[in-house]
Amino acid sequence: MDEYGPILLMLVTLIVLARLASGVFSRFGVPGLIGEIVIGIVIANLAIGDWSFLGMLGVEMGGAPSQGYEIVKLFAELGVIFLLFAVGLETKVKDLLSVGKAALLVATLGVLVPLMAGIALILAYDGNMNHALFLGAALVATSVGITARVIKDMKLIDTKEAKIIIGAAVIDDVLGMMVLAIVVGMTASGGVSVSHIAMISAEALVFVVAVLAAALWVVPRLYRYFEERDKNRIAGGGRPHPGVNKLVLAIAVCLGFSFFADMIGLAAIIGAFLGGMLLAEYAWEWKLDEKIESITTLFISFFFLNVGMQVDLGSLTSASALILAAVVILLAVATKYVGCNMGARLGDRSLSKGSRNIIGFGMVPRGEVGIIIAAIGLASGVMTSELYGVVILMAVVTTIIAPPLLARAFRKEYPPEYSLTQDDLI
Repeated sequence: MDEYGPILLMLVTLIVLARLASGVFSRFGVPGLIGEIVIGIVIANLAIGDWSFLGMLGVEMGGAPSQGYEIVKLFAELGVIFLLFAVGLETKVKDLLSVGKAALLVATLGVLVPLMAGIALILAYDGNMNHALFLGAALVATSVGITARVIKDMKLIDTKEAKIIIGAAVIDDVLGMMVLAIVVGMTASGGVSVSHIAMISAEALVFVVAVLAAALWVVPRLYRYFEERDKNRIAGGGRPHPGVNKLVLAIAVCLGFSFFADMIGLAAIIGAFLGGMLLAEYAWEWKLDEKIESITTLFISFFFLNVGMQVDLGSLTSASALILAAVVILLAVATKYVGCNMGARLGDRSLSKGSRNIIGFGMVPRGEVGIIIAAIGLASGVMTSELYGVVILMAVVTTIIAPPLLARAFRKEYPPEYSLTQDDLI
């Protein structure tokens, strides 16, 4: 017990603090995830002399991460994987395909506008193309986990706007991986491997199309086959086949698809989302929604805690860094909102201004995606610690400000449907 006691204490402390912060913020009408991010920032920067709160818990993040922090990261990754799987369970393929054109244009313009603006800003700031490329890449990808949490909490996952946001986020991730591959190739060798980019694109396309096809044709046929087999057994005086535990099957699909997506160069959360869509037609019948939500509740707080824990306030003390951070944050919000708003307008003329606002705000948070790109740039020696801190702050601030903006836009567009209570929060 001595070996695991400190780890158990650390987990209990973090989950209690996260849930308390979530509850406090929720009472003031602010999404609870913001409280979890804020408490993550506080505990990561709470230090007096040689003493630190995270050090007391055994969660060392600098240099070689401690075992405690590795566990926090694992729980954080599992949390966002199960969250996106739960969103997939509520997203039927036919519904997603119905907004395909709008989602494609939202994703495309939502990538191009921030990318170009980010590159232009840093070229004007220090003239370093490598810095510019990495900042542009960090501004590209949307962290759909944050938006998905807000939409689920508000119980509006069935709206057209939610489907466009989720569909665009899948395409956004594929485009983001392509941009990252280009940036890494250019900064590492001064050139771009066209074959490498083509391979990533082809693998991503085949994976997504295969899952959609399986959800439309393969899974329904398998379901009907087993259902017919049981009917024949009962008619013949026998017992129906015991089958498999549906929750175990769902978890296996979730983790398996996450692994495969990660293996081919996509984000694991995209695989989880596609795995959820594969079972969406039968999620209500098998009561998967409520079962998976219980697992999500256990892990998701660690994800938002970890987002906040990435912020080192000490790296942002100079006036130039703070000014640059403010400009980058404004640029991140404006370019994503404008690009996605334009894409929604071009993709679906029937969308109202309020609906386009929902889509624009829903694509704003960068979250863990921007942090990952910044970490790659720092590890490769391309980004300075100052620029790294700016990107981290941008990722966290956009994550914090997007939920209230999105919630307000949803309330304006769907006032009768908006009935969020404390019991609805996960």
